[in-house]
Amino acid sequence: MKTLQFREAIVEAMSEEMRSDESVYLMGEEVAEYNGAYKASKGMLDEFGPKRVVDTPISELGFAGVGVGSTMTGCRPIIEFMTFNFALVGIDQIINNAAKIRQMSGGQFPCPIVFRGPTGSAGQLGATHSQAFESWYANCPGLKVVVPSNPADAKGLLKSAIRDDDPVIFMESEQMYGDKGEVPEEEYTIPIGEADIKREGSDVTIVSFGKIIKEAYKAADELQKEDISCEIIDLRTVYPLDYEAVIKSVKKTNRLVILEEAWPFGNVATEITFHIQAHAFDYLDAPIQKINTADAPAPYSPVLLAAWLPNHEDVVKAVKKTLYKL
Repeated sequence: MKTLQFREAIVEAMSEEMRSDESVYLMGEEVAEYNGAYKASKGMLDEFGPKRVVDTPISELGFAGVGVGSTMTGCRPIIEFMTFNFALVGIDQIINNAAKIRQMSGGQFPCPIVFRGPTGSAGQLGATHSQAFESWYANCPGLKVVVPSNPADAKGLLKSAIRDDDPVIFMESEQMYGDKGEVPEEEYTIPIGEADIKREGSDVTIVSFGKIIKEAYKAADELQKEDISCEIIDLRTVYPLDYEAVIKSVKKTNRLVILEEAWPFGNVATEITFHIQAHAFDYLDAPIQKINTADAPAPYSPVLLAAWLPNHEDVVKAVKKTLYKL
């Protein structure tokens, strides 16, 4: 194993796939000359040249469309958005083109494209730069949605995403790019659609994904001091969602808390809640608790932002509520 930053794992995944497949290329704002807005493409221009690491104008709808069109000529593009907030400008190309090409062409044209970039809040960036759209994209048939939480998962899942013949929405976080973690030295991939049990436990299941899962780890450490054992599941892939992993865990712990950085209405946690009550209701010893952001745009004020965003104290309270200890 070696230790890499999250951004370095992203660079390795893209570079390895570009070395092995000349149809893979990277395109986006500042990905080339500047080495990426978050240095998540550092050194790639020097290795692969300007025809395969392509700087673009500030025009998400333009380069998203170019990327989608290029899949029909045999390319496998990686399209980087500086943030998925800006992907809204190109959402027509993602939803109405990328997600539907295979079906609308009668299977003649697959669409092997990866749209990647940061999601969710990243501190005091204001309401229009702090949004999580995982559930939006997961709601659209034809798209796969991946949200890793650590360098090893990021590398393995990104390699799988690049090789996939369907469009993949690959969501990262500005606040994770500097995170360090152990990554295997050898070649590896992680299958899309498989959750991972990050911690074994017996009293309650906590399901989460992306950077907010760190709050679940903090809560589990605190609860362990009170002899409360938490099992933590990292979904890793939002769609297709690994329902069986969650059901299996709930059948063991009989309690479920879902932590998600998203507005509370109609999100991933809501979908999991419905699925568990439909398929594991008899195993539940308490109502499911879901933890989301406040039902409001993200505030700029640091005090209000702290109140808006879920934290480990919210997780502790939710776990204790399922255990009837509040």
